[in-house]
Amino acid sequence: MMRFLFLLCFVITNQFVLLAKDYNIINYGALADGKTMNTSSIQSAIDAANKNGGGRVLIPEGIFLTGSIILKSNVELHLEEKAILLGSTNRDNYFKLNRWLSLILADNQNNISITGKGKIDGQGRRLALNIDSLFYIGQLDSSKYNFVEVRPSHLVRPQLIEFVQCKNIKVKNVTLLNAACWVQTYDQCSNIILDSVTVNSDAYWNNDGIDIQDCHNVRVTNCNINSADDGICLKSQLAEHNCDSIYIANCTVRSSASAIKFGTVSHGGFKNVTIENIKIFDTFRSTIAIECVDGGTLENILVDGVNAVNTGNAIFIRLGDRNKKRDAGGIKNVTIKNMKVQVPFGHPDSDYEIRGPELPFFHNTFPSSITGIPGHMVENVTLENIEIIYPGRGNNGLANMPLSRLDFVPEKIADYPEFSMFGELPAWGFYVRHMDGLTMKNIKLSIAASEYRPAMVFDDVKNLNLDSVIIKGDCKQKHFVLHHTENVKIDNEQSVLIK
Repeated sequence: MMRFLFLLCFVITNQFVLLAKDYNIINYGALADGKTMNTSSIQSAIDAANKNGGGRVLIPEGIFLTGSIILKSNVELHLEEKAILLGSTNRDNYFKLNRWLSLILADNQNNISITGKGKIDGQGRRLALNIDSLFYIGQLDSSKYNFVEVRPSHLVRPQLIEFVQCKNIKVKNVTLLNAACWVQTYDQCSNIILDSVTVNSDAYWNNDGIDIQDCHNVRVTNCNINSADDGICLKSQLAEHNCDSIYIANCTVRSSASAIKFGTVSHGGFKNVTIENIKIFDTFRSTIAIECVDGGTLENILVDGVNAVNTGNAIFIRLGDRNKKRDAGGIKNVTIKNMKVQVPFGHPDSDYEIRGPELPFFHNTFPSSITGIPGHMVENVTLENIEIIYPGRGNNGLANMPLSRLDFVPEKIADYPEFSMFGELPAWGFYVRHMDGLTMKNIKLSIAASEYRPAMVFDDVKNLNLDSVIIKGDCKQKHFVLHHTENVKIDNEQSVLIK
C-alpha cells in the first residue's frame, strides 16, 4: 500500500511535465554531427523550460556532443530512440555542483526526469586516459592522482549523472554507456524512480552501475546493469543521514565487483530495504554484500528471490569498525531467502575489459560468511530456502586453515570489507563468527569435487537454529563445526545430512 501511494504521489506531482511545452534543442542551435559542442544550446533549452514553469527538453535523433549540463526543476530531459547525448573527452568541459564532476548535474531541484529510449554515452575510457595524460604533462596536481592504482583519482573523472538533495526524480528507459567513473549517483534525494534503465559501462575503473547515497523512498525496477564495479550499490556518506525505504526488483546484474551491495561507506546506515527477483551472472565478487563498517546501523533488510550463476561468492555480511571516534554501529534483522547461487572454480569476470584485481595471496574458493567483531555481534539473521553450488577442489597444499587454528583467523576490525578479507577460511560453505541469532532453514550446500575443509564453521555464535541443512559432496571433514557456541538447536537428527 505504501509503495502504491508513493507512486501515485509521484505521478500526480509530475503530471504537469507531461502536459507542458516541448523545447527541442535544435531550435536552440544544437547540431547533431557528433563534433560540435552543444553544451550552451542544451543548457539554453533547459533554462527556458525551467523559466516558463516546466517542460520537456527534446534530444532528437542524432549525435549531440556536450559537456556538463544542469537539469533544473520541472524539466524532463527526453532522448528520442535514436538520440545520443555524447560526453566530451575534454575534462575542461566538465564541472561540479557538489562532490563530483558529472555530465548531467542537479542540486536542490524538484520534479526532474531523464526519459526516452535514447543513449547517454560518456566516452569514459578516452576521457579517463586524456585526464591521465594531464598528470604526465604537469597539468594535473599529484594530489589528484592515485599512485597505487596508477590512474587519476575517481574525484577527477566525471560521472554521467549526479543528483544531490533533489526530490521527485524519474529516470526511465534510457541507456547509460561508458562512464569514466561511477555511472549515476543519487545523494540525499527522495522519491526516486529508476525504471527500465540499461547500464553498459565496462569502460574504466569504478564504473558502479547505480549508487544510492542517503536517499529515502527509492524504487529501482526492471533495470539491466553491466558494470565494471559494483552493480547496484547503497551507500551512506553522513552519520546524520541514511538510506531508508528502498525497493529494488526485477533487475539483471553483471558486475566485476559485487552485484548488490550495501556499503562500503556506511556512516548513517540502511533500513527498510526490500530486494526481490534479481538475476546475476558473471560477477567477480559477492552476489549480495551487506556491509556496515563506519558506525551506522543496518536493519530490516529483506532479500527474496535471487538467481546467480558464475559468481565468485554468494553471501557476505560484515559488521566492522573503521571509525574509532564513535560506536561500531550494528547489523540486525536481515532475511535472505529463495536464493540459488553457482560459484565457479575460475575467474567469473574473465571476459571483462576491466576485471577485478588479483589477490596477493594463495587461497581456495571462499565460503559465504557472516562476521561481526568482538563485542559487537551481527544480530537476528534468517537464511531460508537457499542453494549454493561450490566447485570444491579445496587444496591444503595451496592454502591451509585447519580447525586447530580457528583462533588464528584474523579479525581485521578496521579493514576494507570484502569476502576475501580474512584470507583462507576454515570452511567451504559458510563461515560465521560473532553472531547472535542465526536461523538457517532449508539450506542446501554442494561441492562438485572433494574438499579438505568442513562445510560450515560457527565461532562465537549464540542462538543458532539449524533446520533441514543438507550437505552434498565429498567432504573430508565434519559437516559443521561449533566453536564457542551457545544455545544451538537442531530440530531433529536428520537436520544435517550428507548425500
